[in-house]
Amino acid sequence: MSEAVANTIIEGDASSSVDNTSQLKRTLGLKELVAYGLAFIAPVVPLTTFGFVWDVSGGLIALAFVVATICMYFTAKSYVTMAEQVPSAGSIYSYVRFGLGHFAGFVGGWLILLDYLLIPALVFLLMSFSCHILVPSIDRSTWIFILVGSSFLINWFGVQVTAKASLYSVIGQFIIVGGVIALAIIALQHGKGTGGVTLAPLYNSVGFSWHYVFAGASVCVLSFLGFDAISTLSEETSSKDPKQIGRAIMIVLAICGVVFTFTSLVIGNLMKGIEYSNPATAIFEILSIQVGPWASTALAWLLTIVVGFSNTLPMQSSVARVLFAMGRDRQLPFVLSKLHPKHKTPFVAMIVSTLFTLATALVMQDRLDTLTSLVNFGALSGFLLLHVAVFVRFGMKNPNRKWFAHVIVPFIGIAVVIGVLSGMNKDAMILGSIWLATGIIYALVNREKAKIEMAV
Repeated sequence: MSEAVANTIIEGDASSSVDNTSQLKRTLGLKELVAYGLAFIAPVVPLTTFGFVWDVSGGLIALAFVVATICMYFTAKSYVTMAEQVPSAGSIYSYVRFGLGHFAGFVGGWLILLDYLLIPALVFLLMSFSCHILVPSIDRSTWIFILVGSSFLINWFGVQVTAKASLYSVIGQFIIVGGVIALAIIALQHGKGTGGVTLAPLYNSVGFSWHYVFAGASVCVLSFLGFDAISTLSEETSSKDPKQIGRAIMIVLAICGVVFTFTSLVIGNLMKGIEYSNPATAIFEILSIQVGPWASTALAWLLTIVVGFSNTLPMQSSVARVLFAMGRDRQLPFVLSKLHPKHKTPFVAMIVSTLFTLATALVMQDRLDTLTSLVNFGALSGFLLLHVAVFVRFGMKNPNRKWFAHVIVPFIGIAVVIGVLSGMNKDAMILGSIWLATGIIYALVNREKAKIEMAV
């Protein structure tokens, strides 16, 4: 079989699941896709999660980000492989379905939903801390309502509005990160922390342990969750070039890998002799002690204005599109596939996901560590199935396989993901397994129901 024929078969299979009457509107270019991915990831996320990663990585925070970047590189390559063949909004759900079949596809979609449904709740919680610091008279629960409602209203008016808001948000966030790094370097030059930018947060022979590094990486992975969300916009890209999604994914990953590692390296050097009371507010306490209370207050205001009301826009948009794709394929209730007649947005899926996010944020507002690990469980488990799907579909069934992209990449990706999962919180593994079991039971019941309907 020639490569052209093989590709034709693959493309035909990939597109067969998409109903042309319920496709999304194509309006996004490469710039918008990159801005969307960066806004989802959020360049400021190493600041807001600094305390959590520092605690579990044993101080090797920069190395943890390097390991997480490597993990994400191989996963990104598998995403690129699938994105070039499957032009669907379903992301991992569509990719695993394409590579391993309908049942495995549902399981993959169910797992990534744990990520996409919970990560907005996590970000809303992190933002509620800074909002409450600024306006203590408004409790965190009320701030969560305000943040969730604002994000929902902007997303309601379409992906173009979301993309523009995301672009401005990304620019603002890079300015914030650059400012914090500059302040940290100035403080180090004045004798604070280690007294300079050293490699201590990257490698320290005293008490070094790969267990801590992988544990830290399992939290750092959270910082990168967003490059994959670009794939949920496959049906909304203006270009017909199937490689555009892949290019956007790799650009976003490269930018964030460098920014995250350097940011954590610099701020990690300020930690000498510092103890914070709450990992969720660690960056504010560090800046207050090492730079001055004004720096902490300024960061809280900037995070609230620039990030709090915009960072979750692409997050809510992505989960709505996964629910939309699964509803369209009747893997979930079909009503989730309904599009708004004017804005062409999956508005029912958006309403459902927003309510779930709001409820989760309110219930889990004092259990950030567990929520963080649960998000990572869903993402990493989904990534694991993605790698298997790439190997089976392209490495085994395609006679014109590319050994690096179709065999080596998924195998290394699987190994790295398993290594990161090994350092995950035990409670999160249990709760994540319960979520997985629930999804499998639902899929089995749904499949039996479909068989009965066909028989009738």
